[in-house]
Amino acid sequence: MSSSAQVVSSSLSSSLPPRLYRRWLHPLHGMLLGAANAFFISALLCDWGYFASHEIQWKNFACWLIIGGLLVCGCALLWALVDLVRIDLDRGRRAIAFVLLLAAFVLGVIGELVHAKDAWASMPEALIVSAIVAVLAIAATTVGFSTPWPGGR
Repeated sequence: MSSSAQVVSSSLSSSLPPRLYRRWLHPLHGMLLGAANAFFISALLCDWGYFASHEIQWKNFACWLIIGGLLVCGCALLWALVDLVRIDLDRGRRAIAFVLLLAAFVLGVIGELVHAKDAWASMPEALIVSAIVAVLAIAATTVGFSTPWPGGR
């Protein structure tokens, strides 16, 4: 690299605050959050399919997808708790992401219990709980992937 390119590079990096260079979310944690979203959104779509077609296999798919989402969400929740305790950088945002993920996990367990009922007896509640869990998981992922502004919190 030429000396003029080094000067430009060093002047650009010195003008930015050092917190931009700190990692906010580990890539594996991001993958777990994305996988939880995929499972919970797919469960919502399967519940919708069952509600529209009365084909019981859609409910079975939703049950398995919720179990997979709870497994992945539990791992992401554990990771978020460790990050919340261990890292001091932007603790408020981490706490919000943790609480949203915890709410998605708890409601996911409740949703799985609702799905354990008889097929049609679970239907209005199962669809509503699946929608709430999917929205909470998306919100937790959005907060988890958001980065702080360069000049502020």
